Amino acid sequence: MTKFKSQGFYNTFKNARKGFRLVFKSETNIRVHLIIAVLVLMAAYFLGFDYVEYCILLIAIALVIISEMINTAIEFALDSVYHNRYSKMVGMAKDISAGAVMVASVISAAIGVILFFKHLF
Repeated sequence: MTKFKSQGFYNTFKNARKGFRLVFKSETNIRVHLIIAVLVLMAAYFLGFDYVEYCILLIAIALVIISEMINTAIEFALDSVYHNRYSKMVGMAKDISAGAVMVASVISAAIGVILFFKHLF
């Protein structure tokens, strides 16, 4: 049994929305990712992507957004615990989480190239 009271169904979504707003306001990269995602989905619509291709695009987009949000959570948590003091280990953890975002972005871009290449050429 936990010492914390159960939040309830509504409050769980309320907190999730608050978390998304927080990352949207605090991180420029997430806004860039979302703008690119909208442009990619619009291009897919105009090129006549089928349902499977849309699903693949949505998974790739989600991969990048989720990794960016986890990266931000790791950065906030480490800054909180270490009170924004420099630590080599904290720097390494932040670099690793940023690297995860980079890998997700590169893989998603490759998926986009593969899917769009078929429709453009």
